[in-house]
Amino acid sequence: MIQDGEHYFCCNGCQGVFHLLSDSGLDGFYQKSAGVQLTPPTQQYEDSSNFNSPAFYDKFVTKNKDAFSEVSLIIEGIHCSACVWLNEKALHKMDGVVEASINFTNNKAHIIWVDDVVKLSEIIDMIRAIGYNAYPYDASLQELHANKVRKEYYLRMAVAIFASMNVMWIAVAQYAGYFTGITQEMKTILNIAEGVLATPVLFYSGWVFFRGAYYGMRNRVVNMDLLVATGALLTYVYSIYITVLEHGEAYFDSVSMIITFVLIGKFLEVLSKKNAADTLDVIGKHLPNEVNIVKEGQIVVCKLQDVTVGERVLVSSGEKVLLDGVILKGEGSFDESSLTGESEPIFKKIGDKVISGTTSIDADIEFEATKDFEHSTLSNLVMLLESAINKKPKIELLANRLSEHFSTTILVLAFMTFAVWWAWPHSFETALMVGISVIVIACPCALGLATPVATLVGLSLGAKRGILFKEAAQLETMAKADVLLLDKTGTLTEGKPTVSTENKFQEFEYTLLYSLVKQSKHPVAKGIAKYIEKSVETLSLYALDSFSQISARGMEANYNGVMLLGGNAKFMHERGVEIGQSSSNTNFYYAINGELVALYELHDAIKPGAQELVKILRDKAIDVVMLTGDNIASAQSIAKEVGIEKVYAELTPEEKLAYVESLHKDTKVVVMVGDGVNDILALAKADIGIVMGSGSDIAVEISDVVLLNDSLHSLLGAFQIARTTFTLIKQNFAISLVYNAITIPLAMAGLVIPLVAALSMSFSSLLVVGNSMRIRYKWNRS
Repeated sequence: MIQDGEHYFCCNGCQGVFHLLSDSGLDGFYQKSAGVQLTPPTQQYEDSSNFNSPAFYDKFVTKNKDAFSEVSLIIEGIHCSACVWLNEKALHKMDGVVEASINFTNNKAHIIWVDDVVKLSEIIDMIRAIGYNAYPYDASLQELHANKVRKEYYLRMAVAIFASMNVMWIAVAQYAGYFTGITQEMKTILNIAEGVLATPVLFYSGWVFFRGAYYGMRNRVVNMDLLVATGALLTYVYSIYITVLEHGEAYFDSVSMIITFVLIGKFLEVLSKKNAADTLDVIGKHLPNEVNIVKEGQIVVCKLQDVTVGERVLVSSGEKVLLDGVILKGEGSFDESSLTGESEPIFKKIGDKVISGTTSIDADIEFEATKDFEHSTLSNLVMLLESAINKKPKIELLANRLSEHFSTTILVLAFMTFAVWWAWPHSFETALMVGISVIVIACPCALGLATPVATLVGLSLGAKRGILFKEAAQLETMAKADVLLLDKTGTLTEGKPTVSTENKFQEFEYTLLYSLVKQSKHPVAKGIAKYIEKSVETLSLYALDSFSQISARGMEANYNGVMLLGGNAKFMHERGVEIGQSSSNTNFYYAINGELVALYELHDAIKPGAQELVKILRDKAIDVVMLTGDNIASAQSIAKEVGIEKVYAELTPEEKLAYVESLHKDTKVVVMVGDGVNDILALAKADIGIVMGSGSDIAVEISDVVLLNDSLHSLLGAFQIARTTFTLIKQNFAISLVYNAITIPLAMAGLVIPLVAALSMSFSSLLVVGNSMRIRYKWNRS
């Protein structure tokens, strides 16, 4: 109720709708409904205050880096892109809601809000107030909800198909009567029989369309449900009119077939969308809640979330590894295909790392947890996949904008068509049937599905092959790439340089050098450390007084007044150390108190597939450039071997960043691939930053795409999946537009009856979904 500036609301949802209408200039809604008692939703839902409980927050709500709350919900009742638009608009209008994004393919909403401004229960109330419902997304429960939806469709379809089959038998008798003769009395009896059968089809099987149309109209949105409900209801009312007057032709058969065909099409669409989404859910499904740990010599069952770093975990053959760790006892083979796409089992022994999400094939092991579940590889993977579909590609945003006005345009065209056909040839019956055909044949769903289904297929193809796109929008961006920037060490090469030559100019204590290089995670430093470990029997680690690492240069430290320097030739020159001539290999110079005492030449093997990657991308008009902090001679040697013509060596992180910025000035779409701390500035600035899974934590954090198996074949696969997906989106877009461009004029010309229009409408949506799934099956066979 509203009184002279003082507003009283029956619930938070109605208050939210009031502000939404007011901000949109639709205040007249309340004047038009004067005298009408407005009430909150009458359907009984779970108390929304339960969504604010600490137990709910612990399980489903997370805090992002900006301290905002995030949750993933499934929205019930979404039938078309207009439903998505309505929910997103209503949520965005709420104070405290930072982001609300809904994926049409699986009805999954990703909502970010400020908990101090608005409570989650108020967000749920808003969703319910506009005619929908929400429940928390849980991969393990998705199958239960899917079964519930399928059961509802099964019942409605069973009624529709049974009644429609009988209606068609009666229609056959009527059509036969045209040729053999039939009395008006018998014709009326047959019409009544058809009407009785068509009534449950329209009002029970077709209830989903009336419900969607009602909520759409209540919120001033013209959606697909309104088109179907309007076409079927007008035909039904007209047929009753004809039956009562006993004059003309009734079309109850068209009523039942419109609802039946569209309902079956909608059901097949639901199944297809679920099939496309299953890969993204499968990783998070069926995870055990408990693990076996060793405490004081006893095996104890512990909740997965309660295991802390350092605890000893037991895994038996056939079980899934749920935490990251290092093997302390046992050995055997592990299946890592669900993470990396690698089909061959990986043998692991004491001291090797085990990754959460992999499966023990024949290994009974005990390992020490190095991460808790919240920060584990599996948990991060599930979180990345869940968030990936929330960022919509630009082309999907365009499709959604078109869909917003599509249904309204169709209703206008249908009314104009009806008026023209009634004016000439002066037949109300013909005009009505042609107008209904226009309403029914138009399909905004094909337009709305064009992008999300293809995107979901692309994301699932990547996930199966160990390629994680953090946002769906990155598929479109990567498909348009002009330039690929490649780091050398760890990207083009194995990132595990081994010492090929040691040159000692003076005797020195290996423990000092070992203590220096062990402070760094750089591949070269690790290579030196491994060489010393193999060469020297007794080693210990000194606690250095100071240590600092200079990106793309080297490291320096102080120990008991002794200055230690280790790094490349450029670093030595900057520190005033004489080194003489450098070779084309990767060199590590070691100096004590400003005097060179040793030189290590290292060799890093080129990764398999490097030459193939460069050749294929150059054939696709993508410019491939090497950016590295290594010396120019070593960089050119590797570049020549793999076929890269443009090489920039001895670069600092700032210089890599500057190069990316220079490409942006030339309007280039840049993809940067790296794995180290010295790459993070360029990775962050590039349009797409790609990191190998073994890269540094901060590089993985700021990247857009993660390659879990460190393979250049995966990098090539990422480009191919992105381009395939974008091509698929454009194909689906074209199918939808061409379908509507051809069928709507045909319907307006009176060449399509309502029954065929209903069949065509369902077929167009299935064609878009089928085209997307075709690519998935093609890739799965390859």
